[in-house]
Amino acid sequence: MASNTISFLPIPISTSQFCNEKPHNSSPLPLPLSSFYGNKLLISHSKLRTLSLKGNKPSTNVTVLSTLPTKKYTSQKIPKWSARAIRSFGLGELEARKLKYPNTGTDALLMGILIEGTSPAAKFLRANGITFFKVREETVNLLGKSEMYFFSPEHPPLTEQAQRALDWAVEEKLKSGDSGEITTTHILLGTWSEKESAGCKILETLGFNDDKAKEVAESMNGDVALSFK
Repeated sequence: MASNTISFLPIPISTSQFCNEKPHNSSPLPLPLSSFYGNKLLISHSKLRTLSLKGNKPSTNVTVLSTLPTKKYTSQKIPKWSARAIRSFGLGELEARKLKYPNTGTDALLMGILIEGTSPAAKFLRANGITFFKVREETVNLLGKSEMYFFSPEHPPLTEQAQRALDWAVEEKLKSGDSGEITTTHILLGTWSEKESAGCKILETLGFNDDKAKEVAESMNGDVALSFK
């Protein structure tokens, strides 16, 4: 009897540039592969859920993120990340690989938000004319393109600026006293807080500013005071 299979269309890998932000020395989290075609998909559970792909080819394990890396806090001491925030981070890390970056920078965090596309942060950016394709183009203009035969690490490590952006998101959530989740809006504002980062410079080039950042924050939490650098 034939067994049921789940097939995923392959995602093309394009060429791009190096990221010039300084890498953070923490261990990167695994990232889902970009193409699973004609394989059986079995799901097993652990602290980070693992997808086991089995077929005629050797089996492949893919880890599904359940949290995002933070430098200052343990996962037991911080609120949960929203599903959209986790998905955005994973898509951003994947985009870094597709663009052949050596690291996952703030630019990749920004692209991940826009690729995920369904969050209030993504909708706000698009409403203000900031789209994925514009961000991607500005990223290439800012950082340049990679060598033709350069291969990105399987799991590009976070740059120090990207790590600080995520830590900023956690800190602002803890300061708010709200018991809700850390969202893509927190990641967006964390990226904006890193004024010398590629992500912040790209946002600035595309018309994002402190007034728009405050508008985003107010729509999320009411009247808040943000500690941007």
